[in-house]
Amino acid sequence: MGHTIVILKGDETGQELLEEALRVLAADVLGLDLNFEYFDLSLANRRQTNNRVVHDAAKAMVDAGYGLKAATITPEGQGDVGSPNAILRSAIDGQVIVRTGRKLPGIAPLGKLESPIAVIRMAVGDAYGAKEWREGEGDSEQAFRTEAISRKVCRYVAEYAFRHAKVMGAKVFGGPKYTVSPVYEGMLKEEMDAASKRHPEVPYEPQLIDATYALLCRTDGEGLVIPALNRDGDCLSDLVLQMFGSIAGAESLLLSFNSDLSPRVVMAEAPHGTAPALEGKNIANPLAMILAAAALLKSFSDVEVQLKGKAIEDAAVDCLEAGVRTADLGGNVGTEEFTSQVIAKLESK
Repeated sequence: MGHTIVILKGDETGQELLEEALRVLAADVLGLDLNFEYFDLSLANRRQTNNRVVHDAAKAMVDAGYGLKAATITPEGQGDVGSPNAILRSAIDGQVIVRTGRKLPGIAPLGKLESPIAVIRMAVGDAYGAKEWREGEGDSEQAFRTEAISRKVCRYVAEYAFRHAKVMGAKVFGGPKYTVSPVYEGMLKEEMDAASKRHPEVPYEPQLIDATYALLCRTDGEGLVIPALNRDGDCLSDLVLQMFGSIAGAESLLLSFNSDLSPRVVMAEAPHGTAPALEGKNIANPLAMILAAAALLKSFSDVEVQLKGKAIEDAAVDCLEAGVRTADLGGNVGTEEFTSQVIAKLESK
């Protein structure tokens, strides 16, 4: 029986790199019966359809359960079509974002980093979308902001963190500033503690967010999974990816959940943008997009599909180990050649 993946086409180099990832997912490479359903989320088509295509793509992902998205342009002008990511997140009820940094052969990480670090952050609420206003004038002027998080989203973040840590063989580490904010931030800590009781086999080391930053700078190389509020997770993701020397070795997942806390929809993408300066030059690095495709397959319940996803990830890392790298990682191969080498590694396995 085939599996359907919704393919969300994008803009500029983002679309070029999506096409490279699709080369790796081809049936004659993987031997999997994958069905691709395409939606054109380029800026031109979003404008032409007044974002209808984005809503249609989201509905298709809810039906299929899986999506692979290229980087897209978000126009800056008011009254334009805005961010497709915001629409998709709302339409599929995306609650959690997962970004994973990993050591890349030939790229020096910070300190003794050896194992992956995953940040599991809220995709909604907290500082983002908060109502803001100011009162008073001059030195007496004050700025205010309302923020909100829900028990449900805290539970999703905490539960997925422990399930992901079990798969990774990692420790759940970090947490919010629950001592200063026991009512607001303490809600996430409560759900982390509850998830720890449901998963006693997973190592658990809660830390305040400031201590989390400090301890990350001297981590001894063990695998970590860090549950976080939306704002904290946004900052942590940027830090963690750079700690490994490059965002090229990372992928990003947006998840919605069933009532039993299992993922309902998984949308994978690379964490970088559309890189217009690299378009058409065959020099952009497809690694993150290939890893996004691999992570998507690893999220399937079908064990055969999971193993194929792991094989893609291993093949990509093997290429780096063999010195096959694009210019941003100190190599001299082009976009298409890197992908071809990954495919060759897969076929040799």
